[in-house]
Amino acid sequence: MVTLSEVARHARVTAATVSNVLRNREKVRPETAERVLKAIAELGYRPNLNARALAQGRSSTLALMLSNIANPFYPEFVLAAERAARKAGHFLMVCNTDDDAQIGRAYLNQIAGTFADGVLVMNTDIAMNELCISAMHNGPILLAMWEHPEKPPALPCVAVDFARAGRLAAQHLLELGHRKIGMLIGDGCGGLQDARSDGFHAALAEGGVACAAAELQVRDSIDAGHAACLTLMAAHPELTAIFASNDLLAIGAIQALVGMGLAVPGDVSVIGITDIQLAHQVRPALTTVAIQTEAVAELSISSLIRLIGEPVQAPSMAIGPQPQLVVRDSTGPVRKRARRAASK
Repeated sequence: MVTLSEVARHARVTAATVSNVLRNREKVRPETAERVLKAIAELGYRPNLNARALAQGRSSTLALMLSNIANPFYPEFVLAAERAARKAGHFLMVCNTDDDAQIGRAYLNQIAGTFADGVLVMNTDIAMNELCISAMHNGPILLAMWEHPEKPPALPCVAVDFARAGRLAAQHLLELGHRKIGMLIGDGCGGLQDARSDGFHAALAEGGVACAAAELQVRDSIDAGHAACLTLMAAHPELTAIFASNDLLAIGAIQALVGMGLAVPGDVSVIGITDIQLAHQVRPALTTVAIQTEAVAELSISSLIRLIGEPVQAPSMAIGPQPQLVVRDSTGPVRKRARRAASK
């Protein structure tokens, strides 16, 4: 491996000059900087980022901790976050905890304040929040996709109004004439998606519907949505619509309904929340409430970078853009066939 000293000898300058060129070439005379850059290219020198981090007391790396990279939502968030980090001059390290708090603890102990200047943590449960708080002295930690803007955590965060997302979903179904509605509520690594269901219930009540006809809590996956939808329809065949608190459950529900010989949305409408890429790729394309993933990722990265170098990480909250209803093909008005089924 080529060393910085070898580059310096090749360019006939000091090691300090090479270091200055790498950090801020404007501090070095143009002809000298050009000679150093030529030496770097000829020798194939690559900076030792770990050594630089130790020497400068900081790195150019951010870390993003997520719970399950197999969930299609996370790669979409990672892609947007990596672009934002790179644009700001940072690398982004992705750490998958596999829904294991102990793995999360190990990551925080190893990377916070050493390999990474700051850590972005997604969809944490209470235990993970406590680990983050205990690790704050090592460097800035920010929670992304916090679901309860009305209940700020003890850490800096970027929040999304998921209650509004649930409201928008309910209002859409009510406007289409649906009153017999089933609910599939995700219960993932970040806990029960209760803000979404609370918003949905509130909008139903405002629309004169006392409550959903049926409700199940399930893990976040397409397979779980499929199985739960079968259970829901077996117990309540009168349902004309299903609300799922995330798109994976909604896609699983569509698969189950089609497998039962029911038309979507002719017999049963389905709506989700998130607007992952699969939402517009499945058939019928999924009506959902978009949470503006790219914008939230960009806001999370910029908020984390602002915390770097701050002496105290006081709790603060940035609010992401408002969720937006995206109407596609999986929802439609209650039809005569569905009404007859509901009256049986």
